[in-house]
Amino acid sequence: MGQWTERLLAYFTTDGASDGGTEAVNGLIQLHRRIDRGFRNRDNYRLRRLLIAGGLTP
Repeated sequence: MGQWTERLLAYFTTDGASDGGTEAVNGLIQLHRRIDRGFRNRDNYRLRRLLIAGGLTP
């Protein structure tokens, strides 16, 4: 059997559940860490994250 067999079968045994949402949020967090590296103020850091994630409108 191939290397994807276990993952493919897990998709069907969990009724199609995946961790795609979690991975998407994790990707956004990693992006923010790269972009926000220069911020010293915690409030500015938080606001920048909300702007990038779409939680605030400029």
